[in-house]
Amino acid sequence: MTLAAAPRAEKAPSQRVSPLGLALGMIAGLAAFSLIPWVLENPRLAGSVWAACGALLSVALAVYVRASRAGRVLRIEVSPRKVHYVQLAMHTSIYIYWGWYWREVYHYAPLIAAQIVFFYALDMLVCWWRRDTFILGFGPFPIVLSTNLFLWFHDDWFYLQFLMIATAVLFKEFVKWERDGRRTHIFNPSAIALAIFSVVLLATGGTHISWAEEVSISLGRPSYMYLWIFATGIVVQSLFRVTLVTLSAAAALVALNLAYTAITGVYYFVDATIPIAVFLGLHLLVTDPATSPRRNIGKAIFGAMYGAAVFLLYAVLGWLGMPTFYDKLLCVPPMNLTARWLDRVSLRIEKRFGPVLDGWSPGRLNLAHMAVWIALFAGILSAGLVGSNHPGTHSEFWRRACEEGRRGACATWVRATNVACSHGSGTACYQLGLALDAGFVIPRHAGDAGKNFARACDLKTPGSCPSLVTLAKKDGDGVFLRPCNAGDGESCFVLASLRYAARDYERSAVLFRQACDAGWERGCGGLAELYRAGLGVPADPARAASYFERACHAGIAASCNALGRQRQACELSLRAATDNSAYFHAGAPQPDAAFCVSEPRP
Repeated sequence: MTLAAAPRAEKAPSQRVSPLGLALGMIAGLAAFSLIPWVLENPRLAGSVWAACGALLSVALAVYVRASRAGRVLRIEVSPRKVHYVQLAMHTSIYIYWGWYWREVYHYAPLIAAQIVFFYALDMLVCWWRRDTFILGFGPFPIVLSTNLFLWFHDDWFYLQFLMIATAVLFKEFVKWERDGRRTHIFNPSAIALAIFSVVLLATGGTHISWAEEVSISLGRPSYMYLWIFATGIVVQSLFRVTLVTLSAAAALVALNLAYTAITGVYYFVDATIPIAVFLGLHLLVTDPATSPRRNIGKAIFGAMYGAAVFLLYAVLGWLGMPTFYDKLLCVPPMNLTARWLDRVSLRIEKRFGPVLDGWSPGRLNLAHMAVWIALFAGILSAGLVGSNHPGTHSEFWRRACEEGRRGACATWVRATNVACSHGSGTACYQLGLALDAGFVIPRHAGDAGKNFARACDLKTPGSCPSLVTLAKKDGDGVFLRPCNAGDGESCFVLASLRYAARDYERSAVLFRQACDAGWERGCGGLAELYRAGLGVPADPARAASYFERACHAGIAASCNALGRQRQACELSLRAATDNSAYFHAGAPQPDAAFCVSEPRP
């Protein structure tokens, strides 16, 4: 099916849709995303969408002028390809499963859709700048979806997400070579964009403006994510004969990890033989048929190169003190440059050993590769090399390895325990507090030890609250007061809690206020409790509600509950005042109408 149109006055007889009109419709659709309420509330996010629309309109105008002057007729040819819509289905299933365990995925979905619309608009405009016919299919979907499985930017920096997608479009269109008698792009579009922006983030120390770490970690939240990725990958591998790349990459990683463990007694990737994001990468980033070798021996070498490169980059990034989760993203573009050479090497080997290798058809060989991959993956699962059964997922393993003096075990134990504490493990917080207090493995730091004891105490971990009190008596309030006065809200909160426990409510109120003003919203919740109860400050339900609301908006569940109880008390008070029909049973405490004050007092 072909849709054709000219930017000039005369029209082709078969024209149904104006190509530039379709591009303008895409731009209008992109602009519509800025009207989503939570997008509109963020001026920088909405501005990113408007800036993308403005850039596309400028390109569309340039294309119109260029085509008009040349008298060209722009056309659209609709040609959906199985490789694209199958990948679309597989990617979507991963997003649905992942999002069920990390709801940020569902919240982010409209912005992924906006990127897809942006890709379509820019892709067709760039194409028409150079050629008359744009092939309309599902091609943008796997590129955008695979990119977003590895890297998002925060809302305030979302214009970088559009720039990353634009990079993928431009490399796909302009950076090409001759391969098997036709011009084709050199680099996997999503991989080259991810690699470039990963290098920029590493060079500038800008990882904090992205969700890269959260994405990498949260992919492991679903209990069966390895199995899910494997199952979806098998579908693609059965249809497009790319199994050997994934198989050889996984085999290389397993072999290297087992060798490392045999030598050192610890685990290279800490809690998995193949980290979940790397496992996803060896299914998505290196299996693009257009940018990877097409002959079997070349595929096997290519996959093994990916496994070895990820293994090496993890060590290099760690040695440089940089985030290690970029390991899977940096190596793919250089590998794409070897694809033609690997095919030539593969061809020479196949000519030499042709009678052995030509016995089976390509389809039958792929089935054999799939059988080996299924057996290898089953072995990985049953041996506990990935998932929650991996010994490295337990901090106790790393503590024992640290005590035994195993290589890098102490630093890994501290890092793993810190991560577990940040994800709500009271035991991990307590263990880290004990290590920091005793100077075990790491230099003693009373302030950090106290903060970890406090976190564990909040989580009701046995022994943690007395340990916090003991540390405060031993080292004095100055351990927390000095960082508090320097703007550390958490230290203010810990000291405020200690003063509260000692019934020094006035001092506690001052410190809770400092914590709140420093941006530690739990301090706002503590201050609200004092205003509600009239401890250390005059009772003021309106101020209490105001501070509860601030803490609640920051995600502090206890403050949300307290705010809800306060509002319920207000409703009961109003009903009691207007309905004297024994709403309250005899002897029940009467609610205080002061809870209904809606504005804080000056």
